[in-house]
Amino acid sequence: MTDRITAARPHPSRKPCLTAVLRMAGLRPTRQRVALAELLFGGPHRHVSAEQLHGEAGSANVNVSLATIYNTLHQFHEAGLLREVAIDASRSYFDTDTSDHHHFYVEDEQRMIDIPADAVTFKSLPRAPEGMEVAHVDVVIRVRKAPI
Repeated sequence: MTDRITAARPHPSRKPCLTAVLRMAGLRPTRQRVALAELLFGGPHRHVSAEQLHGEAGSANVNVSLATIYNTLHQFHEAGLLREVAIDASRSYFDTDTSDHHHFYVEDEQRMIDIPADAVTFKSLPRAPEGMEVAHVDVVIRVRKAPI
């Protein structure tokens, strides 16, 4: 299980690579998309909320509105570059690791920790409604610091 909350600045030579990744995902590599991709994908896998990314963008002198951050995160998700993990109706995190895995959500700290896919097992799943199939199973286990 890896805690993935740290970010690193990408090497300048990665910009052409990120531009190509955006194009291959069907997204036009605008200045703002490339700048946000650098922040998101410039280091190890991590989980980020729109508000966190907005703060990072400001610190990196990337002038972008929170609405643009939300739109870009959702576009990256739709293109398969990010995985969205909904915590509740008003809060989502975006995971740069799109592989099959689950999450702990640390309520006290508002952060996510990866759980390997094979660490969670199901004896059975309910049958999908007629004409439907199970596309994906997301498990989010909420944790908090135990009282002393």
